[in-house]
Amino acid sequence: MRQAIPPAGLSLNNKPLHIEAWLAQLGQPSADRDYLPGHARMQALLGGLGLQPPRLRIRIAGTNGKGSTAFMLAAALQSAGLKVGLYTSPHLLHFNERIRIQGEPVADALLYSTMQRLMPLALAAGASYFETATALALDIFAAAAVDVEILEAGVGARLDATTALPADLALITPIGLDHQIWLGDTVAEVASEKAWVMQGCRSSISAPQPKIVAAVLNAFNQEVKYCNIIAWPQLAVAGNHQQINASLAYAAVQQLRDLLPELGLGQDLNPQLARQAIATCRVPGRLQQVQIGSAQVWLDAAHNRHAIEALLPSLSALADPFDAILVFTREDRSLEQELALLAPYAREIIHSRGDAGGETHVAVQALQQAVARHPHGTFLVLGSFITVAAILRLLPTA
Repeated sequence: MRQAIPPAGLSLNNKPLHIEAWLAQLGQPSADRDYLPGHARMQALLGGLGLQPPRLRIRIAGTNGKGSTAFMLAAALQSAGLKVGLYTSPHLLHFNERIRIQGEPVADALLYSTMQRLMPLALAAGASYFETATALALDIFAAAAVDVEILEAGVGARLDATTALPADLALITPIGLDHQIWLGDTVAEVASEKAWVMQGCRSSISAPQPKIVAAVLNAFNQEVKYCNIIAWPQLAVAGNHQQINASLAYAAVQQLRDLLPELGLGQDLNPQLARQAIATCRVPGRLQQVQIGSAQVWLDAAHNRHAIEALLPSLSALADPFDAILVFTREDRSLEQELALLAPYAREIIHSRGDAGGETHVAVQALQQAVARHPHGTFLVLGSFITVAAILRLLPTA
């Protein structure tokens, strides 16, 4: 059994460092490197907490668009006066970003005190970083007595930590290939893993899917619904593909208008207010525009082919062309074939692979060099959330 060892030399006055030091005992927090399939650890961890479930729990799975859909839906439900707990991953700059109540990241002091209670249990259960983060979120949401929990799946759904407990509504964003080492080498295999997000839910709604994916989802749940794509005149978050995520969030709102009274939540989901909340919702790290000196830089955590293909229709509207598109991936991933898709949109393509530390160092250095060559230029940086965070840390307000 691993023992919880308080990090030496850190006090409550140094909470952010203390939080990360606690979490470091759980292993590597980088996506599927942290993935431990199965529900046994989560159930052991949660079983000792006796948490009161919310009136409504929503699970979201898919390959891309999960976070955007989650943020938009949370904003829509908050517009109706509901108290919403939002759990997403990964974070950009601070772990607190993963756990939000009414749109605000959990405060350091609350996270720290909750972690003091949960870390010994997590270490005793052999829980992973993501499993522990999920338990922290659930504990904090229960203590805050939120009306609604929105949980974004980490990897897949069948054996993901977020599906270790029941939910009322499942949402499925567009599905493509990613995390093949865990989910399978074909889109159908990936879809069969993610379809489990619907298990036990009263209602399930999916974004439009390729025929092969829809066939898998329909076989799992004959009552799954597919949302219609709404022509949103303007969204606060850039990218044509966000129309899909916004439409899925709004389809959930329409479904919940009938479900809320059954759950004892009498709030009226005003469609107009919900649409406005979705349209004005901002999502960090998704085609986020920042300025470095006089240069305009767009950042996006697109790190697989599915995500890059979704971005392509939006690129010419951002810059025609970019002075450079910089693509960074970790050492066990390759996007070399996708570079040809990006080439028409930039004067130069810069690509590098490396481990998490090397990836971020190279990304920062490469962007600084590109900006030095084109001080008034426009750039697009694609990579993991770790890469996006490294660029954001260059900014004075990060």
